[in-house]
Amino acid sequence: MAGRFSARRVAAPELVPAEETVLEGVSWTVFPEAAGEPAAEPAAAANPLLTDKLLDAKVRLHRRLIEEINLSALEKLPEDEIRSHIQQLVSQYVLVERLALNTQELNDFVLEILDEMTGLGPLEPLLKDATVNDILINGHECVYVERQGILEPTGVRFKDEAHLLRIINKIVSAVGRRVDESHPMCDARLLDGSRVNVAVRPVAIDGPLMSIRKFSKKPFNLTKLVEIGALRPQMAELLAAAVKARVTLIISGGTGSGKTTMLNALSAFISEKERLLTIEDAAELQLQQPHVGRMETRPPNIEGRGEIRQRDLVKNALRMRPDRVILGECRGEEAFDMLQAMNTGHEGSMATVHANTPRDAVSRLEQMIGMAGLPMTVASIRAQIASAIRVIVQLSRLSDGKRRVMSIAEITGLESDIIQMQEIFKYVRTGTAADGAVQGHFQATGVRPRFLNDLAAMGIKIPGSYFDPSQQL
Repeated sequence: MAGRFSARRVAAPELVPAEETVLEGVSWTVFPEAAGEPAAEPAAAANPLLTDKLLDAKVRLHRRLIEEINLSALEKLPEDEIRSHIQQLVSQYVLVERLALNTQELNDFVLEILDEMTGLGPLEPLLKDATVNDILINGHECVYVERQGILEPTGVRFKDEAHLLRIINKIVSAVGRRVDESHPMCDARLLDGSRVNVAVRPVAIDGPLMSIRKFSKKPFNLTKLVEIGALRPQMAELLAAAVKARVTLIISGGTGSGKTTMLNALSAFISEKERLLTIEDAAELQLQQPHVGRMETRPPNIEGRGEIRQRDLVKNALRMRPDRVILGECRGEEAFDMLQAMNTGHEGSMATVHANTPRDAVSRLEQMIGMAGLPMTVASIRAQIASAIRVIVQLSRLSDGKRRVMSIAEITGLESDIIQMQEIFKYVRTGTAADGAVQGHFQATGVRPRFLNDLAAMGIKIPGSYFDPSQQL
């Protein structure tokens, strides 16, 4: 609906409408410079970007634009044309509000208004900043970011709680989800695949909580992970060969340890001739193969119906003729169906698990299979795990923020109801530097993995020197 933009805060005699600009259903009134406009106050001149005043003006201007401009017509225009008209409108608004801004500050203000209208408001600069890995919002006045594993506060803030809630609802509604008092928690994603988690009142006591796990525009590959020191070339070559040879593996680690990054990197070694199906709570995997089918869970609707769980998707995936099934995160009863897939012709399937050690990852899988409620003995559960999984890759985020592959372990079988496991490579922590950096080195244990025979049968040869504990990795 077309409307007019008018400055009602200033007395009518001071403003004389000059002309009305109309563009495909978008209309507003532009005001000329008021005669005899008083000079800016000295305090404003000394510090033109008064944070509170500018933030308040931006939010009020945005609300008025939303009310009075036909946004559906505006969205059809080229970006430069939108910017031109918004800049004209904002310039007049700044004059009316007596905000003392120079040209650069005015351009920045226009960009912020455009971000409010077409983007995610104050979050846009952080989303565009390639050095930011995580954005953590604790209420409308407290925003932290993570850079290179280190948390630091930012000057970004929202006008009030309602402003933050509007941005949150814009994010979750874009993927068909909602968050309110009846459903105060939500998993969502941005258009680029970045993971979003939201909690609002009443579970968030001091105001909305939101975390955004950004994904790099250029996904990390194994070469890049070797360059940054997450693992050594010998370890990377072994894992790449295991993926090519359809050795089933689990990636284990804590929150933020890089499990999804490692899964993406390893998936690059899957043959392009294979059909892959991915199953996730919120789609975030960035596989490079051409033949990928992606599936995502769905929460219940407002009546509590229509929920689709990961277990339902795993069962359905097995009917879709996959060569491999990739489970973004195994966290419940779907573990049983995942093991069934790995044991019934879908070798090379992969999943991630939250655990602190390879042995803990096996224990967690046992517990998750028990959640399926099937009458299975502990011995039969362990037999399923031992026959399905061959390799566990353990990751960790260290105290200095750096991520490392802490262990690569092989499951070798079952003896007396105990799953046998042998470690192939490990990271040995030796100390901490004065600046807090963790000191340590990677080391081979001297154990040669049993699946080397499988690799050799496929024409993949791994030098025996890789497993010599006396040699530096």
